[in-house]
Amino acid sequence: MELRQLRYLVAISEEQNINRAAKSCFVTQPALTQQIRKLEDEFSISLLIRRGRGIILSEDGKRLCHHARK
Repeated sequence: MELRQLRYLVAISEEQNINRAAKSCFVTQPALTQQIRKLEDEFSISLLIRRGRGIILSEDGKRLCHHARK
């Protein structure tokens, strides 16, 4: 787990949109998505729930995001 991956997760939580989160982190959308997938693979959990054009955190994602904010 890397600090930037946690920053990306927090940005997704705040923006509820991958593209806006990527812009706020000054990275491309594919780069942000790749880092989140690596984080999901590392913990063997799903962090995001995709809803049409938006995105929300799963329960596991909320817990990890809460710890990341601390």
